This record gives sequence, C-alpha cells and structure tokens, in this order.
Amino acid sequence: MADRWDPRQLRELAPQVLAATMRRYDDFAACEDAVQQALLAAAQQWPSAGVPEHPRAWLVHVASRRITDAVRAEAARRRREQLVVSLVPADEQLALAADEVASQDDDTLELLFGCCHASLSSASAIALTLRAVGGLTTLEIARAFLVPEATMAQRISRAKQSIRASGVPFAPPSAADRAARLENVMHVLYLIFNEGYAASSGDGVHRVELSDEAIRLTRMLHRVAPDEPEVGGLLALMLLTDARRAARTGPGGELIPLDEQDRGRWDPRSIAEGVALLGATLPRGAVGPYQLQAAIAALHDEAPTSDATDWPQILALYGLLQQISDNPMVALNLAVATAMVHGPTAGLAELDALQADPRLASGHRLDAVRGHLLERAGDRDGARACYGRAAQRTASTAERNYLLTRAARLA
Repeated sequence: MADRWDPRQLRELAPQVLAATMRRYDDFAACEDAVQQALLAAAQQWPSAGVPEHPRAWLVHVASRRITDAVRAEAARRRREQLVVSLVPADEQLALAADEVASQDDDTLELLFGCCHASLSSASAIALTLRAVGGLTTLEIARAFLVPEATMAQRISRAKQSIRASGVPFAPPSAADRAARLENVMHVLYLIFNEGYAASSGDGVHRVELSDEAIRLTRMLHRVAPDEPEVGGLLALMLLTDARRAARTGPGGELIPLDEQDRGRWDPRSIAEGVALLGATLPRGAVGPYQLQAAIAALHDEAPTSDATDWPQILALYGLLQQISDNPMVALNLAVATAMVHGPTAGLAELDALQADPRLASGHRLDAVRGHLLERAGDRDGARACYGRAAQRTASTAERNYLLTRAARLA
C-alpha cells in the first residue's frame, strides 16, 4: 500500500485515468462512465483497505475492466464479437495499466487538448472539457456559460455523440491542432480557476482544489508553450487573483469585498511572480484578454490601500477589454470602474444598457452591482431592494449571506 487515503487525490487522478482509457478505447461516453465507476469503487474501498501502491494504475485497471465487461455484455446481446476482439483482453489490463504510471502530467494536458476535439464547436468543446478535466457539474458549467442547466446538459450530450459519430480518433493532437485548440484550452482553465476562486454554489467562498488544479495545469501549459503571451498572461492573472485568497473570508467564513480586505494577508510571492510574468508577456506583440485582466489585477494588488487604487487606468483597461470581449461580466466591471472614476450615477447609466442582456436576466450579478452603486449614490432603499433580489438569486451561501448583511445594514 502507498499513501494514506485523501479524497482530494481522486480529483487529480480522474482526468489522468480518463486520458489513459480514452487512448485505449476511443469512446468518450463509455470511458467517462467507466472512470466514474472506478472512482466510486476507490472511494468505497481505499478508506478501509488503504491506497494501492500505484493508485492510478489501479483506477485504469478497474475502468478498463468495466469497459470490457460492458462491451462483452453488449456483444453477447447483439452478437458483435468483433468489438470484443478489438479490445485488450481483461487479463492483460493490469499489466498495461502498470505502464501508465509515468507521465501523469502529460496525460492531463493531452486530455485538455483532446477534449477540444476537431468535430466540436468551441462552446461544446469547452463545456465537455470542463466536465471531463475540471470535474464541474452540469449546473456549474451552465452558470459559467450563463445558460439554463437543461441547455448545457444537451450540449454536453451532443458533444459526446459528435465525437463518436465523427470517426476522428480521440488522439493527441498535432502541433497545428494544438495551436488551433489553444484558445479553448485556456478558456477551460480560466473557467475552472474562476469556479475554484469564487464558487458559484455551496457554503464555501472557495473551492481550493479547483483553483489549485487550474494553476497547476496552466503552469504545465506555460512550460510547453513559453512563447505564447496569452498563456503567460493567464498564469499571471491566476496568480495575481489567487494571491488575495486568504483575505477574502473572515473568521466565520464570511465574504469580504476587495476594498475591505486586509492587504497584509495577500501573498507577496504570488504577486511578485504574477507581475514578473505579466512584464515578460506584454512586450511580445498584440495584447489579449488574459493579459489585460492580469494588468487590472496587478493594479489592484500593487495598490497599498483601496483608496490608492489607480481607477482611471483600470477603467481604460476595461474599455480595451470590452472592445475585444463580448462578455457581460466585463461590462459589469466596466460600470464599477466608471463609477469609481466618474461617480455612481455614471456607473448606473452603464448598467442600464445591460438590463436587456438575456445572459444576465436570471442571475444575481446585475442586481448586486446595481445595489453597490445605488448605495454609493446614497439611495439606501433602492440599494437594499437590489441586494435582496440578488440574494434570492445566488446559489452561493456565502454570497447570499454577504448580500443580506449589506441589505440589513441599510435598513
């Protein structure tokens, strides 16, 4: 037996095991089901029996047996023996699985690129990768895309069917394919980090295992693509944002907004690394959205106090970001920056233009920002009403408590 049981280990191993089984069987849906069964078996057995010496090989072996058993049952029913013959015999699975122990990081990165399959649209590829690599639920992915859960479930299901029907192998992409899929891969890592840093549901503010995994994978991506400015920008953005993690919650786990955080609790090493990465990427040519967001994060992190924040420069950067990114979250942040520079009335005017955006219609963010700006403008009743509506719409307990607290202060 190897290490002591730690349930977090399964999250790290899941994409590696899926990558290994996909290389062997090239059936995404079947492999995903088999890997889930293997993870469930591990969660049931390892706490009492102990973690195997090669936990990844154990999971690959169990997943492979599940696929083999399923295919054999299907073959018997439909008399398709040739499908069974094409699979690796069960008695060879463990030996082959033992060979899978090496190059675990490469497997996860290959799975990232593999999920961004040539047969899929950009949106479908990103959704599928968030499910397979990030381990996000369908509801969490739907919230990231600002669409209903049922819509996202259909999108993920169609993505799996498209891969199977395309006939294009689920294989490591060529150098040209990697370049073509890089933007989607970065978007996936960005969304995984966001869900980890600011959980969209549940009791906690953070899901540390997700943000840490996103940073780990982005470091890997930066090692294999060191000359891509946006990869460096994405890693800088994550480090500069994650540097504030310890200050985002109070003693009781309550959410603390940026302007009220104890900046002495920010991580200076992450800030220094992020600023250095950003400085190395900016001179390399056209600036992309991740570099712009990293530059904004750096301005926040380098300000000694909230009042010393360079809001005019932040406003200018959000203006540039809005020109290249059709994202309502950018527009919301632009409204806040406008309010900080030109006053809350100007920021509220920016929000009015977003009222009809369907991507914001059912969420809490527009009301939360409007409440913040109304409070700054002195409209206590209007702010309290907005905070109350936002609290009803968020699925995050920490955010709901924060919004209700803001509303109570204005009562």
